[in-house]
Amino acid sequence: MRKKERAILVGLQLNSQRRTEIEDSLSELDLLLKTAGGEAIAKVIQKKDKPSPRTYIGSGKAQELSEMARVLQADMIVFDDELSPTQQRNLENLIGKKIIDRTTLILDIFAQHAHSQAGKLQVEMAQLNYRLPRLRGRGVLLSRLGGGIGTRGPGETKLEVDRRRILQRIQKIKKLLQKLEKQRELQRKKRKNQAIRISIVGYTNAGKSTLLNRLTKGGARVEDQLFATLDPLTRKMFLDNSVQVVISDTVGFIQKLPPYLIAAFHSTLQEVVEADFLIHLVDVSSPVYRKQIEVVNQILDQIGAGELPRLLVFNKIDLLDKKERLNLKIHFPESILVSALNAKGIEELKEKIVAEVKKILANKAVVTSFSPFS
Repeated sequence: MRKKERAILVGLQLNSQRRTEIEDSLSELDLLLKTAGGEAIAKVIQKKDKPSPRTYIGSGKAQELSEMARVLQADMIVFDDELSPTQQRNLENLIGKKIIDRTTLILDIFAQHAHSQAGKLQVEMAQLNYRLPRLRGRGVLLSRLGGGIGTRGPGETKLEVDRRRILQRIQKIKKLLQKLEKQRELQRKKRKNQAIRISIVGYTNAGKSTLLNRLTKGGARVEDQLFATLDPLTRKMFLDNSVQVVISDTVGFIQKLPPYLIAAFHSTLQEVVEADFLIHLVDVSSPVYRKQIEVVNQILDQIGAGELPRLLVFNKIDLLDKKERLNLKIHFPESILVSALNAKGIEELKEKIVAEVKKILANKAVVTSFSPFS
């Protein structure tokens, strides 16, 4: 069994932020680290007006971290925000330990959990886009790195070769993903003519795979860790009167996702964008579930799915008492309370799905029967 890497987690609290906000974010970073196979041995919060452009936390704090890492025998320092290439390089020089950020951690987990060809390619492209500006040295302008006759020049350095290879690989992956996207598009068009499409969306670890299994007896992989599902899972479900729907479980969302990572998963997220309606699943046992709802809504807006009809479903209600469940219904009267694990509230959810499907079918019938020449 491989030894767990020991890490110190570091967060930056700006003047506009509450300490509890940073503590919650570091707790999530701790979960990410555990999912990646590491172990947090200490957490540090630095308060500043703004991030230092050179070292993110300031050189004095970096020296303190260096001493802490030596005393605690840490293998690495993990920062809760994405570091610039300059910040990462300077921190490594000052602290003398491996320095990684939240984005690196997420990419590492994605690499572990991608199983389909598309998933692996999407992760690789995101990793390459992240690494490209972090190659050491100056090199030549990217516009000269197309490769081939007339572009290489005398004495091409290893850095230039690395950059050129990365850019070439990114272009190749884009073409492969475009090919796979065309195949997916054909599959989606076939499904569109056959059934209503539903996507389960939510913050990572909200229980989406468990709910998919509960609704469809689908046998989706279920694990109590972040990003256990990366590749989209699609299952059929029959409602009353033999109405068939197709339900998809997609990659979970998380705060501080960089735009290029969302862009890399464009084809996967198309399952969400092209759905007829969404089930927004929320882990109500999380102390920051309201913040998680906001993050999911923001990402849905970002990918063009913000206007889709959706059902707000609170999961894991078996962990709440009667008073807490009552308060939920007061503050979110249109929501549905379920426990995907023990089937509480699932029948009510199915009834809501049936009502939503009938509404969509009725609208489609109106559109089909309408003629602009009648």
